[in-house]
Amino acid sequence: MAASLNKILVYGGSGALGNQLVNHLKTKNHWVVSVDLKENHDASANIIVDPTLSMIDQEKKIEESLKAFLTNDEKLDAILNVAGGWAGGNSSSNQFLMNSDLMWRQSVWSSLISASLAAKYLKENGVLTLPGAAAALNSEPTPGMIGYGIAKAAIHQLTKSLAASNGGLPKNSFVAAILPITLDTPMNRKWMSKADFSTWTPLNFVAELFEKWISSPNERPSNGSLVKLTTINNATQLSFH
Repeated sequence: MAASLNKILVYGGSGALGNQLVNHLKTKNHWVVSVDLKENHDASANIIVDPTLSMIDQEKKIEESLKAFLTNDEKLDAILNVAGGWAGGNSSSNQFLMNSDLMWRQSVWSSLISASLAAKYLKENGVLTLPGAAAALNSEPTPGMIGYGIAKAAIHQLTKSLAASNGGLPKNSFVAAILPITLDTPMNRKWMSKADFSTWTPLNFVAELFEKWISSPNERPSNGSLVKLTTINNATQLSFH
């Protein structure tokens, strides 16, 4: 068996996009560790997150487990955060605070933890991706999903801050957030079964995009890019913000 090409951490590796990423990267002979609430049996290794812990303690537990997989001061080639979900509601909704708290924990906590891990364990010239959203681009209002909108807007700001010269990431590392409109996941198809699927971005497109950024540095956009994914008639175009 050929040696693994790169070591990659996928945060949210048991979700729909995370699972696609793990499987795609494994076919390219990369070693992939999944970080999530449950195990991904296709991953090379797994780190299970305890959601009852604080953000600080979650990061400590993840780091302890990660160290066991990185011998001889090895570093990661990429940290790909695709954790998160969706919850709606405006300020008068009964579950407004609960849903907002959930969105913050799923998207922002995971992104801050990913950034902290990247500062310590990402190689120079490595890749960090974060989960943004087209709906929150340019701080557009999201009144029907306030918690989701503020979490994604925070990730956009975090991406720009990390890309700054004093953002704390290793030398020549690359950070970007992907901003899909709608990803073509089983759950989205279940809850929006009458939607036009030709406008949804396929998961394999994202997986191939990330792998290209990892393997071909000259294919990366500007550091700190917010990469909007727009799919029309099953064809996906990128725009950079």
